[in-house]
Parts: sequence; structure tokens; C-alpha cells
Amino acid sequence: MTGQTQRRRAPGEVARPADPTAPPPFLDLDDLEQRARGLLDPAVFDYYAGGAGTETSLAEAPVAWRTWRLRPRVLRGVTATTATTLLGSPVATPVGVAPWAYQGMAHPDGELATARGAATAGALMCVSTSATHTVEEVVAAGAGSPAWFQLYAQHSPAHTDDLARRAGDAGYRALVLTVDLPVLGRRHRDLRNDFALPAGLRMANHPAPDDRPPLAANESPGWVLADIARFAELSGLPVVVKGVLRGDDAVACVQAGASAVWVSAHGGRQVDLVVPSAHALPEVVDAVRGETAPDGSDVEVYADGGVRTGSDALVALALGARAVFLGRPTTWGLTCGGAEGVAAVLTGLTGELAHTMVLCGVASPDGATPDLVTRYGWTTR
Repeated sequence: MTGQTQRRRAPGEVARPADPTAPPPFLDLDDLEQRARGLLDPAVFDYYAGGAGTETSLAEAPVAWRTWRLRPRVLRGVTATTATTLLGSPVATPVGVAPWAYQGMAHPDGELATARGAATAGALMCVSTSATHTVEEVVAAGAGSPAWFQLYAQHSPAHTDDLARRAGDAGYRALVLTVDLPVLGRRHRDLRNDFALPAGLRMANHPAPDDRPPLAANESPGWVLADIARFAELSGLPVVVKGVLRGDDAVACVQAGASAVWVSAHGGRQVDLVVPSAHALPEVVDAVRGETAPDGSDVEVYADGGVRTGSDALVALALGARAVFLGRPTTWGLTCGGAEGVAAVLTGLTGELAHTMVLCGVASPDGATPDLVTRYGWTTR
């Protein structure tokens, strides 16, 4: 992960996309995960790696993308670019960083290193409420690269409203409401380990310790659809609703003021036996087709959950996702290599995506249309 020193980008400059004519860099995420396992305290590794219940949804998420098959176009003479826009912000890749909590347990620089790695890759980072650096510190570390701020309803309404305002003031490009956590999922690894956050871990965006409930007791004070428009007004930002797995929910969110919806099963950490994102995505995309965002633009749809290869990412784009987001792979990259590790994961998977696009006759992310994929059936590989 440490290799060559990369040129520092100027603020606002987007990194050039990977050369699609070159062989993609070899990205062994299984090996990276095992290296991270060896570096982390076992209970911390389990916190990052584990899922809810029997972990059926956790195991099925990557497999579900492989139930689709690509239908390459030939004789198209294309060169490919991975550059695109997300809610109007230019990025070099449709592969972004999903929000994940307490990154200071993985690396001393935590979210600051992740922001730097994402900026190097030209990727968008979504920053968790449960970060170990403040709203302002993380976006500053990205040196002008676009970032979104993810919000939980796990603190008092006043504190949560203040975080939304701070995100708007700090220069984030969107506010991401995570809505699939009315209560914390039952994660058996954490229960077996009697997991507790390390003493002294900085929870920079949480209330003072005396006002903060223990990890297992966090519960939502109860967001409703009307909160979507309210948070948009509070922050001055477009709102993305994350944790949507149904078409009717997606439409309701958009009609309540959401600019985008994010298909996500929370990494298999909330509800076990939940439908995988790879299977929920087409329904959500079909449901919001024809709906418009508050600014009159088309509603964007994103996805996460088990994306591990460039082919997975291309399948998601063909199914209608504007972008895909990585959680655990960037966790392992941060653990093993800090900012350079995060950049290596993002640029590696982007390189795989660009290479696969050329092989399939796809010139840009927008060119990945539904005719590029067909449903194949369940697979165990």
C-alpha cells in the first residue's frame, strides 16, 4: 500500500480516471482483509467485519451481484472514462466511500486519512456522524474534494439539528439521512465479545459523555417523512435518504423532498435475511423513474453492499445506480495503509471498472444501460 508518493492535488482538482487501456491494478481484497485482521484487536475486527443475526445477509451481499451477468457490446471502438457527477459535483469515479463509524480504531488518523485517500482517488467520501474527527476537520482534510455528511437520529433532536447546520456551513455537498437504524441491530459477534468502544476514543460529533447513552442503547427519537424537507432547509443541502430497499419507500422519500435515495442494507448489520442491494436496486430505480428532485433534476440512486470488483460496480451502474459505495474494503485499506491504503482500494476498483467497461463496449458510466445485464440465477461463488 505504501509504494510511490502521489502528487498532491490542488483544491477542487479532480484526479484523472484510470487508464482503461492498461491492465487494472491487482486488488486482492480477501488478502487485504486478512492483513487487517492481523493488525486489529480481535473485538475491533469483529465490530467492523460482523453482521446481524446469523450473518446470512452479510454473506449474501457480495454473492447477489454475481446473480447478474454482463452482455458485452462488441465492435464499438470505445475508450472509457469513469468520470461522472454526483448531485452535480464532478468526481473521477462512481466508486465512493460509504460512511463507517469510529475510524480512529482502524488508524490513528482515522477519517482524516480516509478523506485524503478519497481525494487522491478523485472519489466522494460520505462522513459518518460517529466519526473520530469533527464535521469541519474531515471536510478540510479532503482539500476541496466533494464530501457528504451522514446523519443518524441517535442523539437529541437539538444536537442532530446542529450537526445538520454545521455540515452545510462546513462545505459538504449533501446530507445523508440513514433511516434503517430505529434501534441497533443485534450483532452476535459484538455480544460475544462484550464489545465496548476503547477508552479515550474521540467521538468528535457526539454530545458530551454525560449526555451520551451506551452504544447498545442508541435508539432513534423517530424521524418521519416530513424530516426530509426539514433537514434540507436546516442544512441548505440536498438530502439523500440511505437505507431504502423498497420502491414504495423510495417514491415516498422523493415526494417528501429527497434529491436521491441510497439502496443499502447497512452492510448486513441491521436486519438479517434482508433483501440484498443487488436485488432491491432495480425495483427502486424503476419506482423513482420519472420523479424529480427538488431542483427539478432526475432523482439519483446509489447502492452499497458487497461490491468487491469492477464487474460488480458495472452491474450496479447498468441496473441504474449512479454510484456505488464501499464500506469494509476501505476499512481494510485504512487499517493496512492509512490514506495510501484507502486510495489504493478506490483506484484499484476504479481501474477494474474502467477495464471492464472497455471490454463491454461502454464508454462512460452513463452508457451502462439495463440492456447490458441479464439475471442469471443464484450462485455460491
